Amino acid sequence: MNTVKKNIRIAISGKSGCGNTTVTALTAQRLGLRFINFTFRNLAAEKKITLEEVLRLAETDDYWDREVDRRQIEEARAGGDTGCALGSRLAIWMLKEADLKVYLKANTEIRVRRLIQREGGDFDTVAAFTKERDARDHERYLRLYGIDNDDYGFADLVIDAGIHTPGEIVSLIIDKAGASINE
Repeated sequence: MNTVKKNIRIAISGKSGCGNTTVTALTAQRLGLRFINFTFRNLAAEKKITLEEVLRLAETDDYWDREVDRRQIEEARAGGDTGCALGSRLAIWMLKEADLKVYLKANTEIRVRRLIQREGGDFDTVAAFTKERDARDHERYLRLYGIDNDDYGFADLVIDAGIHTPGEIVSLIIDKAGASINE
């Protein structure tokens, strides 16, 4: 069995509905790492506005993306000798010094069904919202950072979250993390 160093930084990314938060939390828990996952949803709660409002504001005001990204990366880097599992849409691009970069993917239908299970709604409405959000996110990330979030081929590990359970994904991540530090 591979041993994972305690100060490892694992970055986990994927689009909404791929299980980023669940997988990042489970990975952090299993490895005894700090769990970092500050999102638009958290910022909306802090500002006492809806997620939809934050998404709308982010279309014309770069503050929202930059604040979420700044806070996540700052927290990931602030740990000193303690490792972390950072989960966000852009974690694998933004935390350049991550020891392990993991990208979770799933087809749109699976993502939509998971979003409905988590937040409710009907399939057609959630599918349309998800498709629009993906397009807007893609455009914003390109404009703000020059990041194409459809280009994740550099990730150390790409996992189809549509065919693996969160527990299986965590095991794959831990196996890769142990192997990557022992190479």
